Amino acid sequence: MPLTTYNQVAIPSFMYGTAWKKEATTQLVEQAVGVGFTAIDTANQAVHYQEALVGAALQALAKKGVARDSLFLQTKFTPLNGQDHRLPYDPSADLTTQVKQSFDSSLSHLGTDYVDSYVLHGPYSRWTLGPSDWEVWAAIESLYQSGRTRMIGISNVTAAQLAQLCEKAAFKPMVVQNRCYAALGWDREVREICRAQGIIYQGFSLLTANREVLASPEVKAIALRVGVGLAPVIFRFAMQLGMLPLTGTTSLFHMKEDLQVETFVLTDEEVRQLETIGM
Repeated sequence: MPLTTYNQVAIPSFMYGTAWKKEATTQLVEQAVGVGFTAIDTANQAVHYQEALVGAALQALAKKGVARDSLFLQTKFTPLNGQDHRLPYDPSADLTTQVKQSFDSSLSHLGTDYVDSYVLHGPYSRWTLGPSDWEVWAAIESLYQSGRTRMIGISNVTAAQLAQLCEKAAFKPMVVQNRCYAALGWDREVREICRAQGIIYQGFSLLTANREVLASPEVKAIALRVGVGLAPVIFRFAMQLGMLPLTGTTSLFHMKEDLQVETFVLTDEEVRQLETIGM
């Protein structure tokens, strides 16, 4: 079932993440779409992502009859401190120009004239939002107003920063993407703001950040009850919390297994159990 943002744009309920895939990116994106994923997450950040290779996958898929508008594409603007020497913008330009250059470069990489979601990869400031954050957000808002991105969002954000953004921005984020730790109640504070504001929360590193939870007797017992692997239990739990999970598996078997989330439901008691498991 797709989710809907507060600006009434539909977004698939599960997303394939392309970080750290290197030269395997094209093949893995083709496989993910082939087994049923319709949402792809990337970034214009060569140190962790190969955005142009996502574009190559989209070209190959188009030849197989997979239309661009049947897929949901999300990419990101990454500030200078998250980049290596392979920059998608002129580092001496003002931030507004950097956002525009990075966005245009993303469209070129992806071979498209719009993206479905454009995300600030992380604030410039640690705890609050500073002038750089507001300048970049305004530039991202103007891309949204131009219609070249259907939604905008922010990643790696604290609850205090998100509250500030929702209060003062002309357009508050439609999506938030954070690393999600069970030890922090699965990012409860940020999720609560998202719920109150009608923002879709995207959780990443659900497995890698929570290995001890994945190996717990509770998760094993649920997996046994519903007849699936351990990963789908966590992804299903995330969905029932109101989250949009990302998976970044490089295994075709696990891609197919992850999509089994649609075949079962956790009980309220199981959800409650997992909600506090790492705390």
